[in-house]
Amino acid sequence: MEIKEAQKIVDDWIKEYGVRYFDELTNTAMLMEEVGEVARIMARRYGEQSEKESDKGKDLGEELADVFFVLICLANQTGIDLEEAMRKNLEKKTKRDATRHKENDKLK
Repeated sequence: MEIKEAQKIVDDWIKEYGVRYFDELTNTAMLMEEVGEVARIMARRYGEQSEKESDKGKDLGEELADVFFVLICLANQTGIDLEEAMRKNLEKKTKRDATRHKENDKLK
């Protein structure tokens, strides 16, 4: 699935099932909440914190998809083409970091 297609699918879903987008501030708060759920899994499953029994059944993929969904909502309601934004972002990073990471002794 292309990012542009994902943006349309989310927009269609909102129109059919969600009635309307939540306002931008609410969606930003929801994004932070979803990122927090990903952070909890990462800290407990891959980090040094012990995983609680209630967290063991949580699906990281599902939580990442929740983040992506809300991120797409924010892009849609603010008129951002995520494909174009990502392309520009990668160009910027490529120019800025062309040798930076390759020359970083910490990464060797």
